[in-house]
Amino acid sequence: MKEKGHSDEVTELVVKSVQSFAVYGFPESHAISFALLAYASAWYKVHRAPEFYASLLNNQPMGFYSSATLIKDAQRRGLHFLPVSVCESEWNCTVIDDSTVRLGLCVVNGLRQEHAAHLLLERMRQPFTSVADFNLRTKLTKPEQRTLARIGALSGLSAHRRDALWQVELPFDSESLFAKPATPPPTTPLAPMTSWERMHADHSGMNLSIGKHPMRLLRDRVPQAWRAADLAQGANGTYVQIAGQVICRQRPGTAKGFVFISLEDETGVANAIVVPKLFERCRLLITSESFLVIEGPLQNYENVIHIKAQRIFPLPAPEMQLAESHDFR
Repeated sequence: MKEKGHSDEVTELVVKSVQSFAVYGFPESHAISFALLAYASAWYKVHRAPEFYASLLNNQPMGFYSSATLIKDAQRRGLHFLPVSVCESEWNCTVIDDSTVRLGLCVVNGLRQEHAAHLLLERMRQPFTSVADFNLRTKLTKPEQRTLARIGALSGLSAHRRDALWQVELPFDSESLFAKPATPPPTTPLAPMTSWERMHADHSGMNLSIGKHPMRLLRDRVPQAWRAADLAQGANGTYVQIAGQVICRQRPGTAKGFVFISLEDETGVANAIVVPKLFERCRLLITSESFLVIEGPLQNYENVIHIKAQRIFPLPAPEMQLAESHDFR
């Protein structure tokens, strides 16, 4: 501009205008990209749901919601999930048909991918006939064997999970040239797992479960609590109680100290707003409990639904390891 004879005042004015547009134009260009991604994601979720959810599960960790929450959302939308199975699963989660996804070995905590690859090669060479045959041919580590047994991945080769756990502990020298599985294996003296025990095993071994949502087992402890799916029927201002598993705690820097909590139950997700004073009073409770009960007036305006929290207390539940919530990120 100076070479073309423009004054310093004009040059400075143009540069400042360009800078202002750059600051504004950068998020504007991103908004277009995000809009396209949101539209494409919504299209896949509606029209190709199995592929949509399988892809998300195969690329964890990512996004806002955990694998456990994604699976429950998919199940509420009519999708069916098949469990991890050493006889059927691939490394990735796979689409079986238009309404079914088989969980892959990739969701198993602590299972090394190279060990899983050897497992798949052995299965391709010859199907596994028993837990002992599986152990002998795959040579997984003992922790990997125990995790697979605990989450039910060996159920096709055993009577139930505890039977599989019993069998993986049976001694035999896998390094021996003449090693072979015992035939038949001794009968286990252990009883099958209860629903709570299976859920706990699933979450400890995969950070997810395709079985019942924990709130389905806890619902009778909070008979006054509204289900998340029923909140849309409530009138604005109605005093309600909600309960569920904490899947998200957020305190945005622009929210002036307000905290947003998402509780998931067997029907969906309910959101609560916590004012700064209540958060400070209940900080330890809010940040440490896996299940919460929240009471307050319902804010239902143009299909945007929140609870303005007035009381918060824990929901007693058997101790279990659950998927981590999305907290203050």
